[in-house]
Amino acid sequence: MRNKDKLQRHILTEQELKQLQSIELELLIEFNRICRKYNIIYSIDGGTLLGAVRHGGFIPWDDDADVIMVRSEYEKFRSVVKKELRQNKYYFQDMDTTPGYRWGYGKLRRKDSSFVRLNQEHMPYEQGVFLDIFVCDNVPDNYCARTICNFISFMYRKFFWSEIGRVSERGIKRFVLWLMAKVPEKILKSSYNRYIRHRNRKDSNWVKCLTFPACNKAYGYKREWYVDTEDIVFENVVLKSSKNKEEYLHFLYGDYMTLPSPEKRKVHPVSKIEFPVNGGTEFE
Repeated sequence: MRNKDKLQRHILTEQELKQLQSIELELLIEFNRICRKYNIIYSIDGGTLLGAVRHGGFIPWDDDADVIMVRSEYEKFRSVVKKELRQNKYYFQDMDTTPGYRWGYGKLRRKDSSFVRLNQEHMPYEQGVFLDIFVCDNVPDNYCARTICNFISFMYRKFFWSEIGRVSERGIKRFVLWLMAKVPEKILKSSYNRYIRHRNRKDSNWVKCLTFPACNKAYGYKREWYVDTEDIVFENVVLKSSKNKEEYLHFLYGDYMTLPSPEKRKVHPVSKIEFPVNGGTEFE
C-alpha cells in the first residue's frame, strides 16, 4: 500500500513551484486588499512570515502561504468576504460555507486551478490552489486549564481529520479513524461551534488555532503576536506582520535565520496540481 502512495505523489518541478507561488501571492494580495479596506487585523504566519524576514518573500522551496488572525477579526473577514471577493477568480471555504470541509480554519482559493494534497483526493469539495487563513481562539491563561483545553482541541482535530486519516493511515489507527469518521458531520460541527463560543466568552492573554497542531507542543501563543501588527514587504508587496516577529519566529523555529539542511526542508505531498490558463500571474 505504501508503494501505491508513492505512485500517487506528484513531485513539483521548479517551474510548477514558481507558478504555485505566483498564485499564492495573488491570493495574499486579494486577502490583504479586503483586510485593509475594512481595517481587519491579520499577520502573515509560519513559513510565509519566515520567508519575508529571511528571504524577502517566499522560502525558495515553500509550497504554501499562511495568514493568521484572532477569532473576532476572522468573523469580520467572513462577514465581508462574499461581497468583496472577486468572484470570477476566487472563492472562500470554511466549515460553515462548504459541505464536507473539515478544517477548523478558512481557505481562500483560486478558481480554475487544482492543488490536491495526497490522500485528500476523495474529499467532496473543490480544491484549488489556496491560502490558509488560520484563526486563533482564546485558551485559558492558567497553564493547567490550558492543558485540558489542548486535549479537547486535540480530540476535535482528530475527529475532523479522521475522514483523511481513514485513508492515509494503516492498521489499528486506520480502524479507529474509520470509526471516528462515522460521527455525522452536522453533529461534529455543531459541537465544535459551541466549543468555540465557550472559548471566546472573554479575551485571554493566550490564543491558539484549536484544530491545528501547535509548534513545539506549545499549548498557546501570546495574543499580542497576532493583534499588534505592522507593515512588511513580501515579494515587493506590502502585507501585514506581527510587530514582535523576531520573538515569535524564535519561538516557532529557534535559530530561524539559519537555513535548514536540504533533507530538513519540508514540502507537502501532492497528488494533483493544475494552474489557470494565464498561469495566475495577472493581477487586476
